[in-house]
Amino acid sequence: MLLFAAGLLCLPGVGFAQAAPATPATVTARGTVKSIAGNTITITTDQGQPLVFEPGDSARLLRLEPGSTDLKSAQTITLADIAVGDRVLVTSKNGDTGPTLTALRIILMKAADLAQKHAAEAADWQKRGSGGLVTAVDSAEGVITITSGSRKIMVLVAPTTIYRRYAAGSVKFEDAQPSTLVQIQPGDQLRVRGDRGGDGGSIQAEEIVSGAFRNISGTIASINVAASSLTIKDLISKKTVTVAISANADLRKLPAQMATMMAARLGPQPAGATPAGATPPAGGTRPAPAPGADASAPGGGRPRGGQMDLASMISRLATTTLAELKPGDALMIVASPTPAAGADTVSAITLLSGVELLLQASPNQTMTLSPWSIGGGMPEGGGL
Repeated sequence: MLLFAAGLLCLPGVGFAQAAPATPATVTARGTVKSIAGNTITITTDQGQPLVFEPGDSARLLRLEPGSTDLKSAQTITLADIAVGDRVLVTSKNGDTGPTLTALRIILMKAADLAQKHAAEAADWQKRGSGGLVTAVDSAEGVITITSGSRKIMVLVAPTTIYRRYAAGSVKFEDAQPSTLVQIQPGDQLRVRGDRGGDGGSIQAEEIVSGAFRNISGTIASINVAASSLTIKDLISKKTVTVAISANADLRKLPAQMATMMAARLGPQPAGATPAGATPPAGGTRPAPAPGADASAPGGGRPRGGQMDLASMISRLATTTLAELKPGDALMIVASPTPAAGADTVSAITLLSGVELLLQASPNQTMTLSPWSIGGGMPEGGGL
């Protein structure tokens, strides 16, 4: 008896090789428009490679609003609507080797639309974001416990929560990949955006960004401006760590008055421990900040809700450079491990100077990273 299976004619007792997977008919490339000359468009792909293409005679050109994933809402456009700096998703025939590819479909997101959406999302992260170090993950209950300084926050997740995770060895936020709850582990850095509970001790997570980062606090041992690096003796591990300072690193300086007010909340300071520019109070201790004062306001103080979240104020602090630092300066650093370079070499993501008083008051003080200070990228769904 003849058997028919999967469209193949087979004889009983005779083996046959499985059919090879079907070759996809089309391929896609995602990138940013670099130049336009006539009908020819050159893009730089997300992998950093140049790609040249032109629309075919029957190509579909569509424009999507940032955040939209439904092509039914797309608007039909012409080639004249595409400009340098815009984001595009190009579909071409598989096997087309160019040098100029023929585009079957081009999906466009305008740079101006993306910038507007990015600014709105950045403001929302600033307003409704929080972060800290993960101390526990209860997947069954959907609860992640994080700490920021002495505060404990319960992060409540839901099926609709969006997860992203930083790539190993990367300091670019745009390199963060879609993730899941099970990838989050104790010791990770975590930033969360969502609505807070009435007591401020919980937050309903709409979006979470996590990663395995190192917190390093200590004083600079040496600086190599030519090599864009410094060495620092970590207060916790007591080891000397080499910190690479890339162009993507976010270097900020905490004003003296703000450092004084924040240190007062962590404990009394020894007499004479006054940073440059600050006025030492009588008795050698720091005055308590005024009730309800806002650390984001000039002069520092107590953050809203009685919390001290350094990451939430980083973007408002003055930037600094490696050349402005000197041996003996105290730093707090969030860094990305660089496995290929060894355990004692890291890449700085966020570096905060002017923290002498904070570390005197609490040597274990740590800083969580702000997702909007790295590379200018955006989470998945923020654009093509």
